[in-house]
Amino acid sequence: MNHGWEQEHLDQAYRHIAELKAHIVRQRVLLKDALDTGQASELAESMLHALEGSLRIFEKHRQLILEQLRQTERADRFYHQ
Repeated sequence: MNHGWEQEHLDQAYRHIAELKAHIVRQRVLLKDALDTGQASELAESMLHALEGSLRIFEKHRQLILEQLRQTERADRFYHQ
C-alpha cells in the first residue's frame, strides 16, 4: 500500500471520527430535550445508537490504517538499510 494513500485515508478517518463525535453530542442534546419535554424519544435514541455504532466502526478502521502504516514503515526501514 502506498504511504501517501494510507496517510490520506488516516486523515479522512480522523475527520469522520470528529464529525461523528459532534453529531453524537448534538443527538444527545436532542434526546435529552425529548425526554425533558415528554416527547417521544425512540427515534432520537435509535439515531444515537446508530451514530455510536458508526463511531466504533470508524475507530476500528482508523486502527487498521495505523497498523498498516506501521507495517509499511517497518518494511521500508528493513529494505532501505
